[in-house]
Amino acid sequence: MKSLISKHTGLAVLLSLALASVTGQYKEFKLSPNGDTLNIIDKNGLKQGKWVNVVGEIRGEPGYEEEGIYKDDKKTGPWRKYTANGDIIAMENYKFGGKDGIQQYFSFLGNLEREESWRGYNPDAPYDTIPVYGTGSNEVLEFRIVKAEQYSVPHGDWKFYNQAGHIVKIETYDRGGLQKPGGGKVTVQKKEETKEKEKPQEVLDYEKKYSKKKRAQMERDGKTSL
Repeated sequence: MKSLISKHTGLAVLLSLALASVTGQYKEFKLSPNGDTLNIIDKNGLKQGKWVNVVGEIRGEPGYEEEGIYKDDKKTGPWRKYTANGDIIAMENYKFGGKDGIQQYFSFLGNLEREESWRGYNPDAPYDTIPVYGTGSNEVLEFRIVKAEQYSVPHGDWKFYNQAGHIVKIETYDRGGLQKPGGGKVTVQKKEETKEKEKPQEVLDYEKKYSKKKRAQMERDGKTSL
C-alpha cells in the first residue's frame, strides 16, 4: 500500500514540476484532454506551436474550428478547418504566415469543390523577379524586380470541380495575375466615359432649329430663313 501511495505521490510531484516548468517558459497556454500543450503564447507575446482556433458565427456565416502550427506568430505548414460538427471543410498550407502551395476546399458533404495554388512571400524580403512577356506571345522580353504587396498571391492552376468530382474550370495565375488560356496576362480595360461639355442654351436652340441639312442648303444658296 505504501508503495502504491509513494508512486502516486511521485507522479503528482513530476506533473507539478512539469507544469511549473511550462508555466515558467510561456506567458499563456492551454492543456488538451490528452495533456498536450496548446495555444502557447511565449514571453514575447508571440504564438508558438500547435494551436486550435475556434471562430464563432459571424454575420450569418457558420463558425468553424481550425488547427495547425504557429511559428513566431505566423501560420506555417498544413492547417485544417472543420465545421462545428467536425466535418472537414478546408486543408490549407502556409509559409511566412501566408498561404503557400495547394489549398483544398470541400462541400458540407465532403466533396472537393476547388483546389487553389498560392505562392507565399517572405514579409522580411517581399520582392520577387517577374517575367515581362511580349504582346500576344509567350516570349519573355525582360525580367523586373517588383515589390510584393501581399504575403501571398495566387500562383499556378486553380481547379473547380462539380459534385461528381470532375473538373469544370481551370484558371491559371502567374504571381497574382490571371493568365489567358494561350498565355499572357488578362487585362481589364475600363471604358472611359466621355462627357460632352455643356453648351450654352443659345447654341442648343440654334442647333435644334438648323439641322445639318438646312445648314448645307444655306451654304449653297447663301440665304437664311431668319
